[in-house]
Amino acid sequence: MTKTRRNRGYKWAAAVLAVLVLGGALAYYNRTALALWGFDTFLSGKVKDKLENSYKPLEGRMPVPTTYEKEEPFSLLLLGIDQRNKEIGRSDTMIYAVVRPKDEAILMLSIPRDTYVDIVGKTTRSGRRWQDKITHAYAFGGAKMSVETVEKFFGARVDHYATINFKGFRDVIDAMGGISLPITKDLVNDDPDHEKFVVKAGKPVYNGTEALNYVRYREDAGGDTSRAQRHQVFLNAIMNKASKVGQWTKIPHLMDIMGGNFSTDLTPEHMIDLAKSMLQDTDRAIYGHTLKGEGRRKVAGGAWYYFADEADLAKTQALIEAWLDPANPKAQLPLPEEYRHNDPNAAKAKPLSTKPAKGTEKN
Repeated sequence: MTKTRRNRGYKWAAAVLAVLVLGGALAYYNRTALALWGFDTFLSGKVKDKLENSYKPLEGRMPVPTTYEKEEPFSLLLLGIDQRNKEIGRSDTMIYAVVRPKDEAILMLSIPRDTYVDIVGKTTRSGRRWQDKITHAYAFGGAKMSVETVEKFFGARVDHYATINFKGFRDVIDAMGGISLPITKDLVNDDPDHEKFVVKAGKPVYNGTEALNYVRYREDAGGDTSRAQRHQVFLNAIMNKASKVGQWTKIPHLMDIMGGNFSTDLTPEHMIDLAKSMLQDTDRAIYGHTLKGEGRRKVAGGAWYYFADEADLAKTQALIEAWLDPANPKAQLPLPEEYRHNDPNAAKAKPLSTKPAKGTEKN
């Protein structure tokens, strides 16, 4: 090799090395931008195709197409379906979320599954309104009946819905490598009428089965209320894990796993924009509240119901109205009482989630 060609080779190698070093530095300081570029370049089309089968608008409720980056606050009803074999199943998890894209803020309101409500779209044989546990709305009429029942209960619109079978959640969590959960005491489900399991405390990561048992656990003192709060923690843990840069290459595989276990009236384009926003958000805040009330039987020996506290329900309805109003700036949004630090009688809770600062994320 001549000296000139050798020098050119050295220069070429030096240039490549410089690019790699620079790329490494950029990756360290700007992983979010690189992840978004990689997603748009290699994954966006594949994910869109896979999401087509999950797009299931409700009859008579075709959503208005929107562009995520420009849209105003919207509401989303999240339904976790406990389905066994070929049965329709029930909405074991029901969370009304208000998403404010421009503010990077989410309000999650959990409705205990046994809440006593009017089931919209179902009547008795004599034509009178049907009152039952809200979880039964899905069993009677699927997502559409659940959506319309929640709309009447809260007196507020439901812009979109999303359902996932718990089996799908379990398999997705395993494919993601598990999630972190704040379990400080062993959860022992051993009541004769309940499914038997134990979830050990203090583990750094929990697999899909353990995470679902965390959601299903129902033998603590808080009963249905504590269970609903765990649903919020569970969803937040999944969002945090999914937002890690190392998870993005798994997305097409995760879509395959979810398959027929997932349905929504969010278009594939809308869902992709939502997913990308999770990575872009630098100050995401999630506030949660579980409806207050009391559990009791209407008649001796009858079914057990959860009766919402009327005062708390009214406050929750006011929260929804304020959060859905785009004219309200983020700084003036009312919060659930758990977060009202100026109230000496309120617990000084922190948001369920604030996204870690850049450079602190782990795969």
